[in-house]
Amino acid sequence: MNTDERDTNLRESDDRSHFVAVTTISDSQAIRSVDFHPDGKLYAVGSNSKTFRICQYPQLSKLRQDQHIYPPSVLCKRTKHHRGSIYCTCWSADGEIVATGSNDKTIKYMRFNKDTNQLVGHEVELNMHDGTVRDMCFLDNSSTKSRLLVSGGAGDCKIYVTDCVTGMPFQVFSGHTGHISSLYSWNNAMFVSGSQDQTIRFWDLRVNVAVNSFDSEYKGGALQNSPVTAVCVDPTGRLLVSGHADSACVLYDIRGNRIIQRFYPHDAEIRCVRFSPSAYYMLTCSYDNTIKLTDLQGDLANDLASVVVARHKDKAITIRWHPTEFSFISTSADKTATLWALPPS
Repeated sequence: MNTDERDTNLRESDDRSHFVAVTTISDSQAIRSVDFHPDGKLYAVGSNSKTFRICQYPQLSKLRQDQHIYPPSVLCKRTKHHRGSIYCTCWSADGEIVATGSNDKTIKYMRFNKDTNQLVGHEVELNMHDGTVRDMCFLDNSSTKSRLLVSGGAGDCKIYVTDCVTGMPFQVFSGHTGHISSLYSWNNAMFVSGSQDQTIRFWDLRVNVAVNSFDSEYKGGALQNSPVTAVCVDPTGRLLVSGHADSACVLYDIRGNRIIQRFYPHDAEIRCVRFSPSAYYMLTCSYDNTIKLTDLQGDLANDLASVVVARHKDKAITIRWHPTEFSFISTSADKTATLWALPPS
């Protein structure tokens, strides 16, 4: 069943809260990062223990409500992958490169062979950051075969764009005055950043300054004064959602350059926000240990319904939707990364 069909079934059955845990990775320390391979058959996980894993996405056709949780099949594992905790992980759009960022102030990226499910060739290490690398995203152009890696974090608060062919940063964006907590791209040239300086900035590779920004003064102080902890843009490029340290979520109309609404789905700091692939729903995870699903159908200016769909024993840190199935992975300070899915109807 594809995502659109599953989303439709959810609308009809209102069965949103019946996600079940399928697989769980247990680590010796908190797990901060996860990302699906673009084809959805694999996912990469990075931990505070410096361990990096590539796991196989399971077969869900026989999933039941009383599912027994089991560990995933780990196809590739590297201990001491970094000299510090792994804070972020991401795949290129073609799935041929996987990158990790760490509080050792470095980024590593490697080629991935899908036939052998192994990392191959020379490992490239980038050292331009002077603080923790908190987030990254790829800007891929399939027509030119270029792969650009955007990265940001603590330290000098700059955003670097690296050409993965040469291994050299060729563009630097300045403007944030606080740590960069979140980066997200939705086409070949545009990306957005969220920062502890309480601002959200939109960037275009063709321009050396931010092309737009939202801050605490925006629209008469509509953002209030709270660090931005997470940002995401829907697949159409029309809708932005931000998560904040004060537990707020803010929805923006990008093209209309306006805030749609602010709401509070959690009781503590929001750490990650993600639209479902068809943007019918949104996931948020928080330091209140929960992952919530928010229904985005209908008038977005009205009250939005949010329900708890997963819960950890400690702070929830990161979430990622599967690219085609109605399932997601969450990571936590409880030292686990768990795959959640809906049983077939």
